[in-house]
Amino acid sequence: MPTSRSYGDACGIARALDVVGERWALLVVRELLLGPQRFSDLRRSLPGASSNLVADRLRELDGRGVIQRRKLAAPAGSWVYELTEWGRELEPIVLALGGWALRVPLPPEPTTLSATSVLLFLRGAGRPDPAAPDATYRLELEDHVWTVRSAAGRVDVRPGEPDAAAASLRTDPKTLNALLDDPATLDASLSDGSVVATGDLKALRRLLRAVTRSSPQDPVGA
Repeated sequence: MPTSRSYGDACGIARALDVVGERWALLVVRELLLGPQRFSDLRRSLPGASSNLVADRLRELDGRGVIQRRKLAAPAGSWVYELTEWGRELEPIVLALGGWALRVPLPPEPTTLSATSVLLFLRGAGRPDPAAPDATYRLELEDHVWTVRSAAGRVDVRPGEPDAAAASLRTDPKTLNALLDDPATLDASLSDGSVVATGDLKALRRLLRAVTRSSPQDPVGA
């Protein structure tokens, strides 16, 4: 059930933790950094949390003004959760935590990796050549489509279908993470069917090679 526990400490750090310090709260925020999500999407991205626990965190974050619930316009008509303007101010904090944790060893397998996690890493670690032509890509992960754009030395990621794409890639988050770690494995992944790609593969390879990692063990970072 939702909690109203407080540290009872006047320090700003303690008051921040009163709002987002409960278990799974910041991971809910992480999942909303790239756009609104349905409850079912959040539940799938956080398989270690029960439905009731995810629902509790959503109610708490909503009650605190960090997120809000909104009904999409027709024809979708579904309810989604999204960060409020105040909630979006958590983005640099959450990403900084990811960078701070680079020296923390990975947990033992089996581990999970959400689409949002690997896409945040792609956005943050992507350093495309500013002289390279701008390009738009279609990425499909876990039955969700994302528009990835490489331009002016930066990578931008947004939910939804692109108007047009130089290349399209469909896979799962862990396989994409492995490709970002070693773009040379793309051919093998295409051969074994773990990746389906169409369009300009040269441009796609250029996107994968644009990522620079701070640690070879880090699955996601800022």
